[in-house]
Amino acid sequence: MPILASEMRASSIVLEDVRLTLASAAGPVNILNGVSLTVAKGEAVALLGPSGSGKSSLLMVAAGLEAASAGRVGVAGKTLTGLDEDRLARFRRAHVGIVFQSFHLIPTMTALENVVVPLELLGSASAFAMAKAALEAVGLGHRLDHYPGQLSGGEQQRVALARAIVHEPEVIFADEPTGNLDGATGAAIIELLFALRARGGATLFLVTHEESLAWRCDRVLHMKDGVIVAEERKT
Repeated sequence: MPILASEMRASSIVLEDVRLTLASAAGPVNILNGVSLTVAKGEAVALLGPSGSGKSSLLMVAAGLEAASAGRVGVAGKTLTGLDEDRLARFRRAHVGIVFQSFHLIPTMTALENVVVPLELLGSASAFAMAKAALEAVGLGHRLDHYPGQLSGGEQQRVALARAIVHEPEVIFADEPTGNLDGATGAAIIELLFALRARGGATLFLVTHEESLAWRCDRVLHMKDGVIVAEERKT
């Protein structure tokens, strides 16, 4: 059953009793155990919790990268539950930006070409100009023609961020966006994320171990054993 339109109009993310069970050699493993959550449009939410608590799995389900075993998922006005992979991929390209800790850059493409990819998939007529502007925004205007292997870890993360934001998504999902970065570069990435939110009203959904990043957000959710066990709001 689709999530109610009234819920989706006011929200960027709606999760209803979401569960995720994965198969293993030892039998089924329960990863998410009934998570319900609503994130308002333009809100910044951080997920904190120990390793194995389900943070990254919750992000994957909310972003439409992993199908929930049960429950309902809605993002940016669209019910994702029941969509096939082709429709999910089209939805993500148009509405969602995702920043992974491991970058996932294409090694045979330059920084500029990596950022162009999502725009070309959307059929943008000004893909290269937009990609160049996004790389300049993250301080890499001088690295357009460099390949990932020629870039530092911090520079690769900034290319990944530029690729995630180049189409000005409604919702940005970031999994440990500063995990591989030195302090100064990590701080710059954080500022870029929140500047994008301020400029375009994007919703931020961040998985992090860093409390300093979490407390930049409007709300901090604490996870343990596949459920949200506590919530704190910025006063």
